[in-house]
Amino acid sequence: MDLHNSRNIHKCVAEGIGTFWLTFGGCGSAVIAASFPQVGIGLLGVSLAFGLTVLTMAYAIGHISGCHLNPAVTVGLAAGGRFPKQDIAPYIVAQVIGAIIAAFVLYLIASGAPGFDLTKGFAANGYGAHSPGQYSVISAFVAEVVLTMMFLFIIMGATHGKAPAGFAPIAIGLGLTLIHLVGIPITNTSVNPARSTGPALFVGGWALAQLWLFWVAPLIGGALGGVLYRWLSEEPSEQVTGVTPPAPAE
Repeated sequence: MDLHNSRNIHKCVAEGIGTFWLTFGGCGSAVIAASFPQVGIGLLGVSLAFGLTVLTMAYAIGHISGCHLNPAVTVGLAAGGRFPKQDIAPYIVAQVIGAIIAAFVLYLIASGAPGFDLTKGFAANGYGAHSPGQYSVISAFVAEVVLTMMFLFIIMGATHGKAPAGFAPIAIGLGLTLIHLVGIPITNTSVNPARSTGPALFVGGWALAQLWLFWVAPLIGGALGGVLYRWLSEEPSEQVTGVTPPAPAE
């Protein structure tokens, strides 16, 4: 990716903003609103919040960058032949930066409440003693691989040229909601290394020690999902890259 090209810079900035929104909206709902006395949104609300962040950003920036918001999605789309491999690194860097800024802003807000305690997790992902349901590292790894694989499968299908036009953000957003409904008790649901990195940097300690799983498993799952869908549907379909440079004049 040539970052001297303003279109490419716009794509990376869009990915950063979109991943900021996913991390701030999704993790923010867990940290601030999930257990608010009497009116907390709970697991269902947090799951829906993550889905809504992707749905809203897909409509907002899908035409600019393709709205990946997730290193596992970027890698999975590349593995499925739907994203140029040379653009993987800039997208991932932008996504991680967006997630870290979101975690910082969320920390500034959440730490203003009496009794705020980072040791409660700050929506960080974990396994074993740090899993909401005390699930083992093997359970966590398998769950993250499978859930991310299916997320890529949904994305590849919803953005295929023969899928109903205009409905991809809804399918993808609801898919992520379902993934969180399953995954929150196991790992707090990652399926997104950038989203995991932001909160882990602030929690430190165990969250950073366990962060490896939330990079390795989603990346493997994303690649598997992209390859599997490409094998099932070999027909050419558009790249998930947002805007493209105009064709040269002849």
